[in-house]
Amino acid sequence: MTDAAFPTRALAEFVAASDWRDIPPAVRREGVRGLLNYVGCALGGCTDEAIGLAIRVLLPMFGAPQAGIAGRTERCDALNAAFLNAAGANVLEYDDTHLPTVMHPAAPVAPGLFALAEARGASGVELLHAFVLGVEASCRVGNAVMPHHYRRGAHITATCGIFGAAAAAGKLLGLDPVRMTWALGHAATQSAGLVESLGSMSKSIGVGNAARNGLAGALFAEAGFTGAERAIEGKYGFAVVASDTVDLSRITDGLGETWEILSNAYKPYPCGVVLFPVIDACLELRARLAVPVDRIAQVLVRGHPLLRERTDRPDVVDGRSAKVSLQHSVAVALLHGAAGIAQYEDAVVADPAVRALRVKVSAADDPSIPVEAAAVEIRLADGSRLGEYVSTGRGTPGRPMSDLELDAKVGECAGFAAPFVDVPALIAAIRDIETLGDAAHIMRMTVPA
Repeated sequence: MTDAAFPTRALAEFVAASDWRDIPPAVRREGVRGLLNYVGCALGGCTDEAIGLAIRVLLPMFGAPQAGIAGRTERCDALNAAFLNAAGANVLEYDDTHLPTVMHPAAPVAPGLFALAEARGASGVELLHAFVLGVEASCRVGNAVMPHHYRRGAHITATCGIFGAAAAAGKLLGLDPVRMTWALGHAATQSAGLVESLGSMSKSIGVGNAARNGLAGALFAEAGFTGAERAIEGKYGFAVVASDTVDLSRITDGLGETWEILSNAYKPYPCGVVLFPVIDACLELRARLAVPVDRIAQVLVRGHPLLRERTDRPDVVDGRSAKVSLQHSVAVALLHGAAGIAQYEDAVVADPAVRALRVKVSAADDPSIPVEAAAVEIRLADGSRLGEYVSTGRGTPGRPMSDLELDAKVGECAGFAAPFVDVPALIAAIRDIETLGDAAHIMRMTVPA
C-alpha cells in the first residue's frame, strides 16, 4: 500500500481503504479545528468584492440549487458552490496553513464535501473523515514537490490542493482504489495556479478551481471516466512537470502512521503567514515604545529570504495587496496595535499616517532565521534603537491558536460579514460534528434564514 515507486496508486489505495476507527484522536481533533476555521473564513469572505463579482459572473450559468454559499442567500449546483466557497474561504488570507509547504489546505478540500453533503447526503463522521484524508493527500503531494515547486511560481494551495479535493470527494463518494486513482489523475491534469496572482482577485480563481475541479474529477471517476494511473510519478506526470526537487517517498513514507494535519495551523492575522512573527514583534515593540509612533525614523525587518521575496511590497494601493505587504503589516501593527480584518481594509491602506510609516520600513534577508521567526528593529529620530526577535510566530505549529482563540476568530469573521449567524450554535455543531447524522446542517446554519 505504501509502494514509493507507485505513489499515485498507493495514495489512492490508502484513501479508499481508510477506516475511521484507525484515525487517531489527535488527528480527529485537528480535523474538527480545521473545519471550524474553514467555516469561519468562508463567512468572513462572503461579502468580499471578488466573491460578489464571481457570483455575478456565474449566476446565469448556475445549475440546480443543490448547495448553499456560506453567508449568502444564493443556492447553486454543487460544482459552483465548491468554487465560490473555496474562493470565499481563501479571499481574506485568513485560512489555515500547513507550514512545511506554506499551503492552505482546507479551502480547496472542504467546500466540495459540504456541497456533496447537501446534494447527496453525508453524516458528520463521513465528512470529517474525508476532510482529514483530503488534507493528508494535498500536503503529501505538496511535500513531494517542495521547495522548488513554490519557488518556480506555482501557487501550491491551488496546484496541490486539487489533489486533496479529489481524494476527499472520492472518499465521500465511496470510490474504490481504481476509481480513486483516476480521480487523482483528473486532479493532476487540471492542476494550476500562479504565485504571480497573489494580491489580486485572480488568486481566488485558482483556489476556487482547485475545489470545483477536484470535486469534478471525483465525479468523473465515479462515472467510469478513466484517468492516468501514474499521474503523479509518471515520466510526464505532475511531479516531474511541477518541480526539479522531487521526493516521491514523502507521499508514501509513514502513510497512515504520521499525519500532516498535525502540522497545520490557523492564522491569527488575515495576511501572509510569513508576516506573523513580524506582526508579533511589532506589537511587542509598540507596547514598549516610550515615544509617539511618528518619532520612528526607520523600521528594519530581518527574516528568512522567503519573507522579503513574497512580501516586500511598499506601494500597495488596496486591502487585497496589503495582505501580502510587509510594509503595510508593520505600519498597522505599530499604529493601530492590531492586524485584524479592519486593518486590511482599503480605507486603512489609504490612510496618510499608514502610508507615511510604510515608506520607513525595509527588509533584509537573513538565511539563518527560520521562516516562522523574524527580527524587527525600530530606529528613532534621536538615534536610539529598540529591537525584538520572535522565534515562533503566533499561528504556527510551535505556537498554535487555542480553542478559545479559534472560537473568537470565527466570531470575528462572522461579525464582519455575516452577523445574522448564531455563532455559539455554529461552533457547537462543528465541534460535535461526529454526532451529526446530517453534515449539511452545518452549511444551513451559515446562510440567512
